[in-house]
This record gives sequence, structure tokens and C-alpha cells, in this order.
Amino acid sequence: MTAKAKPVLIIGAGVAGGVVAEVLSKNRNREFEPVGFVDDDPEKQQKILHGLPVLGTREDIPALVRRLNIEEIIIAIPSARGQVVSQIVEICQRSRARLKILPGFYDLITGRIKISKIRDVEIDDLLGREPVFLNVEQVAGYLAGRTVLITGAGGSIGSELSRHLARFSLKKLILLGRGEGSIYEIESDLRDNYPGLGMEAEIGDIRDRPRMDKIFGSHKPDVVFHAAAHKHVFYMERCPDEAVKNNIIGTRNVAEAAFRNGVGTFILISSDKAVNPASIMGATKRVAEMIIQTMNDRGGTRFAAVRFGNVLGSRGSVVPLFKRQIARGGPVTITHPGMVRYFMTTGEAAQLVIEAGALARGGEIFVLDMGRPVKIIDLARNLIRLSGYEPGKDIRFRFTGMRPGEKLVEQLVGDDEEVVPTGHKRIFAISGRRWEPAKLKALLDAFENPGFSYQEREIIALLQTVLPDFKK
Repeated sequence: MTAKAKPVLIIGAGVAGGVVAEVLSKNRNREFEPVGFVDDDPEKQQKILHGLPVLGTREDIPALVRRLNIEEIIIAIPSARGQVVSQIVEICQRSRARLKILPGFYDLITGRIKISKIRDVEIDDLLGREPVFLNVEQVAGYLAGRTVLITGAGGSIGSELSRHLARFSLKKLILLGRGEGSIYEIESDLRDNYPGLGMEAEIGDIRDRPRMDKIFGSHKPDVVFHAAAHKHVFYMERCPDEAVKNNIIGTRNVAEAAFRNGVGTFILISSDKAVNPASIMGATKRVAEMIIQTMNDRGGTRFAAVRFGNVLGSRGSVVPLFKRQIARGGPVTITHPGMVRYFMTTGEAAQLVIEAGALARGGEIFVLDMGRPVKIIDLARNLIRLSGYEPGKDIRFRFTGMRPGEKLVEQLVGDDEEVVPTGHKRIFAISGRRWEPAKLKALLDAFENPGFSYQEREIIALLQTVLPDFKK
């Protein structure tokens, strides 16, 4: 071992572990020196594999770290589910070594494992989400050579959609957003990474109907992903007029502009909060779904919606908040110890939304497979452990109480909705419609009446005409 090399313990003595050991050993700078493996397989104990000894099981990690002065531990089990990674994190926390992880099967089978690919363990790893593999041929069939427009392109989902769409030989990508700073960032990122991509950025507010008509008339997009929305429950409870103007009127403006300009496919990004809504935000997103289904009845453009839960690491989500609170030494604030949410990564969400666009025949509300719901307090505990602290001891919790519009548990499917399979195992469709188009039209006309006061009680009363159980 060279004087500067850090002793490394590899978790997993399988193929991936062997590749990691080889890559580390052949590295020119020899920053890391693999000293052995740990593996829970009894058949591998005390053997020499890939040129290194198997020193024990994962339970032996703390003792091995002390005895061998291990500085880095690398998880090299691409198939490990979130629960396994969580257990490993908990064991490794009892040692002083830094914990890293090998990303996954894709890098292994493509031979792209490099030192730079080995990274810190993230909260995504603990969720153990199954990788999404796009049906490239099917997706390319409706995207290649087409002009694609994304509203809310500077947001978490909009920007991630942009990055994935840029790979599909588009004729042109239109980035539409209200905030020039975020649009500048995603446009710069795409120009750096996809220099051959035809792309234009447009600054505009979806509530501005003439502006939407001008943008759609100028670019004549073939495909639209409508990601622009107000999504924060707490703020929309305080500002219900903004929720209506953005999520309802804005959606109608964009959908009408798409229809008038011959868009082929229009996909609305919806939310699990639209199911049996308890908040203004959720109710406005449910009405947005209704608008899309009604627009589809006109024929021509295929309108559909995609509904999913929380996105890890998105702006304003709990993960960045918890990380800031942990960095300050706590406490980590949680509204209720029993609160449960569905989570997926931005990459997962973007890929499944794109895949849903290929499946859309018009009028569907698609629901993404979000996996098992996660208790927010468990998410916080895992983040604390990943930061090297003991939950409840080094970093304490403070329960603040549920805020208006919040639920303990969100649903992806309503009590009166039926789920049917699609051609993709992670995407489902909801069948049936139980609302009256005439009432929806009356609601939209009332909201767009120049004399409408936008008082909270009037907004709720109107929403109740199409959502009878809302706020009752």
C-alpha cells in the first residue's frame, strides 16, 4: 500500500465488487487501496476472491474498520434494495469510515465503472427504487424530428424533462417559463451538454392568454409537456386566487393554445394531491385534470394527464429542508410523526412522464407506480444517519403540527376510480369519469369573469360545484 492510499473495504464480493477492486487497484494515482471484502454469503467466507480476502459479513464492519484502519467503505451491490442499503448505513454509522456506493447495473454492464462514478450514498439509494428503462423505439416514435414545448421548463420536473428529451433527436425544444433565471440555467446546461440540439427559450406567464397564443403560433409544437404549476399546499391555502389563476386558468390557456395550433400530444403533469383533495392546490390540480379530459373530447389533439407523488430533492421539498436543518445541528421539523408520502426521483418521474406520452391515446389520467409509501420521520432518520449523526441523539426532532390542507396519507387513486394496466408495468391508467362537463364550463366561466372577486369562500364554493366533498 502506498503511503497516501486510503484503505478501502468493499461490501459485496460478487462481480461488481470484483470490478471495483480491479478499478481501484489499477488506478494510476492509487488514492485508494482495497484491503478486502465483506459479504453475507456463508460460501464466500475466508476465501480469496478477485485477489482479495473475504474478511467477514456486514456485521463485522465496525470491528474491521478499527483493526485495519479503514477510511472508506464502498457498497458494490447493484441489486441491493433500499432496505438493505439502509441496514448497511446503520451498521457503518458505528464506525468512523466514510461510506460510498457504486451507482448500479447500467455502469456495470456498459463497462463504465470509474473512480469518479463511486459516490456518496444518497437518500435515493435508501428508497431502493427499481430503475426505469425507457422503450426507446416507442418514445422516439412520437418525439424524433418533432418540436417539443415544455411549460415550467425551469422547475424541477420541467428541467429534468428537458434533459431527457434532449436525447431524442428532436427538431426543436422550446423552454417556456416565467422566471428568466431558472430558464437561463437550464438553457445553459443543455447548450453545454447537447450542442447540436435545436432549442429556443421563451419567457412568458401561462396566465397570459395572448402570450401563450403568440408562442404556440410562432413555434407550432407537436408535443407539449405542461409542467408549470403552483404546487405548495401551504402557500396556496394562503393565496387561493393564485392557485386558481395558475393551475386552472393557466392550464386552460395552454391547452386552448395547443388545440388551436394543432399540437399532436399534450401531457399535463398532475399530482397525487388531486385525489380526494383536501387543499386548494389539490382541488385546482383536479380541475386541471378535468380540463384536459374535456379538451380531449374535441378531437384532434391527444390530451392526457400524468399523476404522481412527491419528487425527491425538488425545490421546496422536505429533503433539501432536512439537509439544511441537519447542517445547522437540528432540530429537524416534522409536522406529524405518522405522516406518510409517496416519493420518486426527478429522473424516474421525467422518464415515466415521457413514456406515458407514448402510451397516450387521449383522455387518460395515468398514474405512476410510486412504490411503497415512506414515513416522513423515517426519511429524516435516514438523512441524519447519512450525515453521520444519530437520530434523536445528535439531531433531535420537533413536531410542528399539521398545517391547513395537509393530509396524513396521500392517495394516488380516488375511492371512485378504477386502475387498469397499460403497456408499461410502472404506468397505470384510471378509467371512468364522474363529473359533469356543463358544471366545469360554468366554473371556468365564473373564474374568468372580470367581476369575480376571488375571495376564498367564493373560490371554495365554486370548486365544490365540481368537487362536492371538497372542504366539507
